[in-house]
Amino acid sequence: MSDSNGPRALRARIRVWLIVFVVCLVLSGITAFPLVTELRLLDSSLDGWATPVAQALPGLAEWVDRVRGGLETADAQAPYLLYGTDWLAFAHLVIAVAFYGAYRDPVRNIWVVEFGMIACVGIIPLALVCGPVRGIPFWWSVIDMSFGLIGILPLLHVRRLIKRLEAVTVPATTETAAVD
Repeated sequence: MSDSNGPRALRARIRVWLIVFVVCLVLSGITAFPLVTELRLLDSSLDGWATPVAQALPGLAEWVDRVRGGLETADAQAPYLLYGTDWLAFAHLVIAVAFYGAYRDPVRNIWVVEFGMIACVGIIPLALVCGPVRGIPFWWSVIDMSFGLIGILPLLHVRRLIKRLEAVTVPATTETAAVD
């Protein structure tokens, strides 16, 4: 067996992929806190240095302007509504913490990776159902769904690596237990 497929190498690869996934999840979460500021910056950039993008995608520019206006109104008149996005951010951070179990013991905690995969798949029906109900343009729902599609790819790879690690380590554990 080559060293790149040994338990130590598999564990290292699993951990690298989990770290990348968790960093993306944390970044996605913390960006949900300053939404009003982020939308102001994005909207002003579409009127400034990113004008070519706004000209190429006028629907995007209009949507960003509309969302910025809505968030500013909510922030000024009903800031408690933005508390929901604080909970969204918190949920991302809590889910990220759950992946520590898979980092520590991937074989035993493969369920965390599978849970993440289920969550990624769940983004698609959520976007398809709630997007139209909330008046979200379909193209924006497609962007939202892409997070689930992109997110599941590293998790599928990690799951395969965990299954390989299990195949390499479990028989050795079973043989040792049989001798005792």
